[in-house]
Amino acid sequence: MLLLLAVVCRAPAQTCYTGPEIDAPTSKAVEAAAQLYFNMSAQGDVAGLRASAIPEIAANFAGIEQAVLSNQLYFAEAPPSETRVFVLDASESKTTAQRAEFYCGIYNSADRVGFSIPNLPPGRYAVSIAKVTGENPITLTLILQDMGKNSWKLAGYYARLNSIGKHDGQWFLSKAREYQEKGQRYNAWYYYLTAWDLIAPVDFMGTPLLDKLSNELQAARPSDLPSATAPLELAAGGKTFKVTDMAAVPVPGDLDLRVQYETSGAANATLAAQENLAVSKALLTKYPELRGGFGAVIARATDKDGHAYSTLTPMKDVK
Repeated sequence: MLLLLAVVCRAPAQTCYTGPEIDAPTSKAVEAAAQLYFNMSAQGDVAGLRASAIPEIAANFAGIEQAVLSNQLYFAEAPPSETRVFVLDASESKTTAQRAEFYCGIYNSADRVGFSIPNLPPGRYAVSIAKVTGENPITLTLILQDMGKNSWKLAGYYARLNSIGKHDGQWFLSKAREYQEKGQRYNAWYYYLTAWDLIAPVDFMGTPLLDKLSNELQAARPSDLPSATAPLELAAGGKTFKVTDMAAVPVPGDLDLRVQYETSGAANATLAAQENLAVSKALLTKYPELRGGFGAVIARATDKDGHAYSTLTPMKDVK
């Protein structure tokens, strides 16, 4: 996960405009394009969105297609209740910026917004952030690129739900702080991450609220999180397994914990199911706090030949 902590002052070649700062023709063109792409999303018009994308995005559209189809029903629940538009001008840049920084609004003001975008080619871009407050609140952030004469093509697509069941990002943030105070560092970490995903429209945006949340999140990061290069070794069922990844997985009304580990028997469903349960038990023995933070364990066995086998076990059944 990329967390962008700092918002810096605008550089001469990178300028942000918002609200009345945007000239009328540009504002009209950006708003029309953003509304069109939102309507396409609500209709599940993947082909139309692909045809409206810049070539680099159209050639690698699988991720956007999945996001559209996964969230179409949420987009269709209601029109956006609020849409914010920012125009990011990097047209004076001479080369692709390793990290383009845009500062919007009055520095140190409560409503300031910043964007920090890596590998941004010279050009003029727009960010549209549309919130839908239906039964399943969701935010759709679109990145648009001006292809000339105010023709704004799709250059980025980010859909994020704003709640899990009845719990919004502020609820998960409060729970993360509670877990932090109790010393339950793993629960705190995953609840902070979930709060971030529900509150932040995109990872490359900064506001006073998001900067504060990001600082809290980074301070709560456990030093021993498992990874492929530094796996967590668990003894289970007479074997030692290497856990390479753990993550919180949103499900309707709850969070599940996914744990991925390496084994030699992922191709054998019977053996993998047994090892999945053994790993789940060993993990909860090592970190008993996880029982109170998640509804189930999703154990995923993997092997060097590319096989994988997953099982979901409700927390109450991991004994």
